[in-house]
Amino acid sequence: MPKNAENYNFHETRKTCPVQHYQTDSSNCMIPLAFQLQDYPVPRPFSFIYKILRKKPTVQLCPFVFHSIALSLFASILGPFGGFFASGFKRAFKIKDFGDVIPGHGGLMDRFDCQLLMGTFVMVYIHSFIRVPDASKLIKQIMTLEPNEQLDIFNLLKSELSKTGLL
Repeated sequence: MPKNAENYNFHETRKTCPVQHYQTDSSNCMIPLAFQLQDYPVPRPFSFIYKILRKKPTVQLCPFVFHSIALSLFASILGPFGGFFASGFKRAFKIKDFGDVIPGHGGLMDRFDCQLLMGTFVMVYIHSFIRVPDASKLIKQIMTLEPNEQLDIFNLLKSELSKTGLL
């Protein structure tokens, strides 16, 4: 523990590097926004407790907590329906079991039917809500295009920026 432990903030000292930047420079990484503490207002029915204690009705949480709650709710409520989906899929193709690796248990794939649904949801959730666009990746992809396609993108971007008044 540091000498002045009361001023120590774990989130300010811990740095994490995205994989694509770690190989080039691992000394100066920013903490992703999902892991930075942020103030959130306490909802009305519960804020009166803070008013009684004469404290500001806010709670400090990392946005990652909300992502964890969303994933947990999906896993616990809709995850089991992966089994129903797999059963419907098997019935449509008139298959009794996905295999016979585990006799009497419907095969190995029958043990993972919920994970198939969860894996799909987690991938879509991460790509939709957690990952932020990376301009360097976009530039690398543009540089792989043909020169005339690059010029088309440049002209389109230039006209859009001129319309918004940024150029």
